[in-house]
Amino acid sequence: MNSIIDRLKEVRSSIESACLQSNRSPESVQLLAVSKTKPADKIRQLYQAGQRHFGENYLQEALQKQLQLTDLSDIVWHFIGPIQSNKTRDIATHFTWVQSIDRLKIARRLNEQREQHMPPLNILIQVNIDDEQSKAGIAPDQLAEFAAELQQFPQLKLRGLMTLPAANPTAEQQRQSLTAMQRLFSELKSQYPTVDTLSMGMSNDLETAIAAGSTMVRIGTALFGARDTNKE
Repeated sequence: MNSIIDRLKEVRSSIESACLQSNRSPESVQLLAVSKTKPADKIRQLYQAGQRHFGENYLQEALQKQLQLTDLSDIVWHFIGPIQSNKTRDIATHFTWVQSIDRLKIARRLNEQREQHMPPLNILIQVNIDDEQSKAGIAPDQLAEFAAELQQFPQLKLRGLMTLPAANPTAEQQRQSLTAMQRLFSELKSQYPTVDTLSMGMSNDLETAIAAGSTMVRIGTALFGARDTNKE
């Protein structure tokens, strides 16, 4: 079985190959290691191999790991899961990025609870690109209005968009969804100078997402192996 460092090298190689095939610079795509349900020692191993950005879905689990890794001063934590109102204070305090913004109420709470001495919280708007009932995210036609409303919050910095496309699509459905996200991203980027991040693509669709313009891929299984069962 390959070690986690070997898997990191393989993922980085896959990103580089996908970028070259799309005539993009490999530096234009950020790797986010999705470390939910995985122990702090695995995160430390990846950190020691140069990985800095880590994504967590479950707040209490993330806070425990952050306590175990306080010596890693430049680690960058992304919250990528659903956000409950009673958890916004800890998210505002302990994360650098939040990728799952789809409600004004949550954005307002994060803005109010982000300490003034801290830099603004980097946020991505989650878009439900395939209109799935089971998934969070705003509808594409709500994006312009929602992004405009977010400008009232000085402790939030709009960086772009995130999506979770439908599972097991046909190749054409997958391409259409990812291309639609790229169009939304381009429109948003033309309006807001802080926008530079399109977070889409996971272990099973990394190459397609990069071809469609993703600037950040969220990789869990290909790095850590199968996800452990865990609930917050």
